[in-house]
Amino acid sequence: MNWKAYRNLLLLALGATAGLQPAAAQSDTLFLPVARLFELGVQQSLTLQADALEEDAARIREEEARANRLPDLSVGLRGGFAGQPVIFRQGLREPYRPDSPDWSQNYAVDFSQPLYRGGKLRHSIRRAGMERTLAALKSQTDAADLKLNLLGQYMQLFSLYREQEVLSRNIEESERRLHDIRRMKEEGLITNNDVLRSEMQLTNDRLSLQQTDNDIALVSQQLDILLGIDESRLIVPDTTLLYRAITMDDYDHYVEEACAEDPTMKQLRMQTEMARTDVDLARSALRPDLSLYASNTLARPIARTMEDLYNNTWNVGLSVSVPLSALYKGRHKVRESRVAVDVRRNAEEQQMQRIRVKVRTAFLRHREAVQQVEALQLSARQAQENYRIMQNRYMNQLAILTDLLDANSVRLDVELQLTAARTRVIYTYYELQRAIGRL
Repeated sequence: MNWKAYRNLLLLALGATAGLQPAAAQSDTLFLPVARLFELGVQQSLTLQADALEEDAARIREEEARANRLPDLSVGLRGGFAGQPVIFRQGLREPYRPDSPDWSQNYAVDFSQPLYRGGKLRHSIRRAGMERTLAALKSQTDAADLKLNLLGQYMQLFSLYREQEVLSRNIEESERRLHDIRRMKEEGLITNNDVLRSEMQLTNDRLSLQQTDNDIALVSQQLDILLGIDESRLIVPDTTLLYRAITMDDYDHYVEEACAEDPTMKQLRMQTEMARTDVDLARSALRPDLSLYASNTLARPIARTMEDLYNNTWNVGLSVSVPLSALYKGRHKVRESRVAVDVRRNAEEQQMQRIRVKVRTAFLRHREAVQQVEALQLSARQAQENYRIMQNRYMNQLAILTDLLDANSVRLDVELQLTAARTRVIYTYYELQRAIGRL
């Protein structure tokens, strides 16, 4: 096979490859702003659904704790066969079996109202309310983490779509350049080596574009699954987000806000309050219990005389119980609860340190990303101008093809780096919002 036939076969294969569209390109697209991304993510998250169930369980436990203040009321019904009583007239001798009814019945109504439990009821209700608040704070924390994770995948789409745009434009320019190079080769101005290298470069760009299309489809599918959308939909991000003006406050303001609004910090403070409540609960076990009770009983037969008659009795009174053994057993629980308070306070201090480091890191990384964008904008202009100069020099036979391809490669890299830097600005901004509890 001669070189001309081989080249025609190669061009035919490349044309067929270019004509094949990946499955991703044939799918429907869905424009998805960030606000909608967060909304769908929160709605479809299984983790947040589990947190909602935990909140419901905590609410039920609080209602149960409040119900313990209500009186206890019981109704008892009892009936059965009454055995034959035996009476011994002298010691265990001379047994006598008096006449007695064969059936017994007992109907009782008992009422008990707790009046004082040493503060146990009040502190139990308070603790149950704190548990419900903790469950809500956990939901907030998980929601913030979910949004940041979704945003990370969302940011990938910015870079991938920009890469797709850059590669498509570069392929068009490469095709025009290849046409000019072939014309120059026919005119005898350059060798066939430049044609081959241009064709190889064009092939690599087309393969890179196909890989980028597939990456867009994969990242979109991951988001589709998380958001409850049809897996075949290609998600199109809101590119205006990259050019939105962002105002920044000073570092000390962010630290102050993070210490007050960070969900994890709120959880630790609530856990400290729960530990203090546990101290009160341990102390309440040392105090007496006071209850009001009342009961009414209708029974048959009369228990003492075994007469087959109904007997109705009732009583009302106060019940006082003093836990004397708790005075020397329960004090250890009180001491343990006090130590738990100190442990929770220590955890708060540790979280304060982590917050300062986290906010400082996010603050500096965001500022660094902004400065990087400013620097790369200049580099992008310089790379574009360098490519234009090298293209003119090559067409005028003042430079070799290697220099032109290198300039083109530098231009592509700078453009992709600029897009990556812009997405990093957005992501670090949301990282800062997460660190201070705004997300």
